[in-house]
Amino acid sequence: MPEFLYLASQSPRRRQLLLQIDVRHELLLPGADEDSEALEAVLPGEAAADYVQRVTLAKLAAARARLLQRALQAAPILCADTTVVLGGRILGKPADDEEAAHMLEALSGQTHQVLTAVAVVEGPHAAFEPQLRLQVSTVRLCRLTSDEIVRYVASGESHGKAGAYAIQSQAAAWIEHIDGSYTGIMGLPLFETAQLLKPLGWQF
Repeated sequence: MPEFLYLASQSPRRRQLLLQIDVRHELLLPGADEDSEALEAVLPGEAAADYVQRVTLAKLAAARARLLQRALQAAPILCADTTVVLGGRILGKPADDEEAAHMLEALSGQTHQVLTAVAVVEGPHAAFEPQLRLQVSTVRLCRLTSDEIVRYVASGESHGKAGAYAIQSQAAAWIEHIDGSYTGIMGLPLFETAQLLKPLGWQF
């Protein structure tokens, strides 16, 4: 079993989830010269499943190049990306509080999908042959009042969250039904992650 893996993500939730299944990891984050937001731009007409998988693989390739450039110790690299889809419309991370409020208004009383792709590459020196899994969950939110949306956005929980909410936050009180993976909705589906890591030597 490898000593550790590199997690190419700034999400504290993904770190928490890896610790939950006892996977030691170190962060491999973009430098100031990297434009991470450009990788997350949606292409015209792009389907959500294609989008989230493309972005995940692009982030993984960037992380692999970063590891080689920094001449760090060789280890597997893991990357993930999550997006929210409502009626075919991709709801990414809101640019500001106003957009966050609009997203929550759209999700209010509706059923939407949360797609998370997770990918692993064995190391920086082998051929780039990433392994990828896609997890899709369905979530239904109750009808939200304007006051509830205003308070939630003011709490800051919408910042940096696809669809402007986090399931592990107070928004959990709004969720009527889930069909899928709770950890996938959080941002790292642990079943799919474990299936990717087992061939590399991890045991669960």
